[in-house]
Amino acid sequence: MPGSFFDSNVILYLVSSDDAKASRVEALLSARGSISVQVLNESANVLRRNREMPWPNIRAFLLELREGLDVVPVTVDIHEAGLRLAERYGFSTYDSFLVAAALAADCETLWSEDMQDGLLVEKRVRIVNPFGSIPPP
Repeated sequence: MPGSFFDSNVILYLVSSDDAKASRVEALLSARGSISVQVLNESANVLRRNREMPWPNIRAFLLELREGLDVVPVTVDIHEAGLRLAERYGFSTYDSFLVAAALAADCETLWSEDMQDGLLVEKRVRIVNPFGSIPPP
């Protein structure tokens, strides 16, 4: 999907037991998109600490992400933009860095389960919950 940026909370459904959400993420990723190094770092942390995934499996998962998506580096410019976004919109600092990376990558959509669904940031990137239309189990 051109112009799509993915939050780690969406990406991690790829290795969850929630088949409906995993299928939805796979469908979105089939058109490619972008993530940031922050998403890779957060994913590694969750997979190791919360899911106790072995390191070789974590590395394989992260490699698959890096090969299938454009990866935006975390730069000082993104850091500074993120701080401005946090102050202006009230995002958490980590969320603001994701939004800043999505803006830097010229993405139109930021797929996130945790941020304000439908919010248009800087008149350029819309935050969308990819699971809004999936009924609860």
